[in-house]
Amino acid sequence: ISGIEETLEGSGIKLCPSMNFVDQIWTDRPTPPLGPVAIQPLGLAGESSGKKLARLAAELSAAGWSAAVLTLPDSISWLLNIRGSDIERNPVVQAFAILHDSGHLTLFIAPEKLSGEVRAHLGPDVTLRPPAAFAPALRTLPGPVLVDAATAPLQISLELEDAGVAIRPAPDPCLLPKARKNTAEIAGMEAAHLRDGAAMVEFLAWLDAEAPKGALTEIDVVKKLESFRRATNALKEISFETICGTGPNGAVIHYRVNRETNRPLKQGEIVVIDSGGQYLDGTTDITRTVAIGPVEPEARAAFTRVLQGMIAVSRLRWPKGIAGAHLDSIARYNLWLAGQDYDHGTGHGVGCYLSVHEGPQRLSRTGDIPFEAGMVLSNEPGYYREGAFGIRIENLLLVEEAPFLPGGDAQREMLQFHVLTWVPIDRRLIDASALTTAERDWLDGYHAEVAQLIGPRVSDEARMWLDAATAPL
Repeated sequence: ISGIEETLEGSGIKLCPSMNFVDQIWTDRPTPPLGPVAIQPLGLAGESSGKKLARLAAELSAAGWSAAVLTLPDSISWLLNIRGSDIERNPVVQAFAILHDSGHLTLFIAPEKLSGEVRAHLGPDVTLRPPAAFAPALRTLPGPVLVDAATAPLQISLELEDAGVAIRPAPDPCLLPKARKNTAEIAGMEAAHLRDGAAMVEFLAWLDAEAPKGALTEIDVVKKLESFRRATNALKEISFETICGTGPNGAVIHYRVNRETNRPLKQGEIVVIDSGGQYLDGTTDITRTVAIGPVEPEARAAFTRVLQGMIAVSRLRWPKGIAGAHLDSIARYNLWLAGQDYDHGTGHGVGCYLSVHEGPQRLSRTGDIPFEAGMVLSNEPGYYREGAFGIRIENLLLVEEAPFLPGGDAQREMLQFHVLTWVPIDRRLIDASALTTAERDWLDGYHAEVAQLIGPRVSDEARMWLDAATAPL
């Protein structure tokens, strides 16, 4: 709303709150989800909810806020070390909350979601109220109250304003602390990616064996990939609807296969497979583009340019204080030289057994939040030729402190990326002659680590495929 108001400034047009017109036509509205709330173990969360509450409350008090209104399900789930199933593919709990500067939190949630164990976990610092009590509670706050105008429903501000409660807009106070993964969360993400990497290798070995037979469709691939993840006996849910687009379908960036669009995998085409898993210890998101038989030179050239961008981002070192908008173009350099580009950001934040798309950090032209150690981002440059093919290569990366380099500025603190995803990149699609020595060395080194880390975790048949897939260029 604030963005619309800024655009209309000086036009003489004013936005006036009225009825919610959606309510007038949405007559078959489903009942609110009542998925049971689960406790995220302290060993995986890395910090108790009590300490999180105290830490954030102290920041509120120091900044002069009396309370903060929390509306984002992943913020509330992270803060209280709870998880749920209210939103498909996202292990979050739908609720509202008010965090007071005293460290006390009022949680507005359907009581049916809470077991006795969960109630005990929340403890005396959390007061439970039904959702219907949320609006009246807002009107009793002393103010000033922190409200994230970018994410909170407009009605929250209207309730506060109508009651004369002072509002000081600011970002959700959970966003940055949640984005900075602690050591336990990082260890969990690493373990989840090793597990998921093994499932991906089993899948890719199967795909290489079956695709040439000509009987597979996109839906077959989606179902089989999920079966390999479920075979880990650790998958809680896939982290989003799997994207599997072959040939021209691969050029649709957010393609979702259905029975009408389902296309067979054909010789000479490439297939884009973007998928991920939700595990108790972490969330994964990976894209691999795979050749089905020999492909045209133009597709190999474009794939190689995308790979060069992905490698460039992976090798980055940068001074603290730099945001995603400063780094996004590095992934596009080789594509730009060829007069090509892609129309999406290079990367997004990822939660730890939370939402696969997490803010506030972004590796994109709109990313204005400086990167900090502990943040996890995707690295997924691509290229899309409408009606012909699509290409995307994606790994997840962890931001970490970069060691000092001899000859560097001693006073300049630097950051770098650490790779989390360990799955081979299709060597058949690479024009090795176009790679620099540094790019070739990075890829050979990456593949050597994939073989070392994933090899012991897969079947004998998949290990044979992996040895060939990770051979030096």
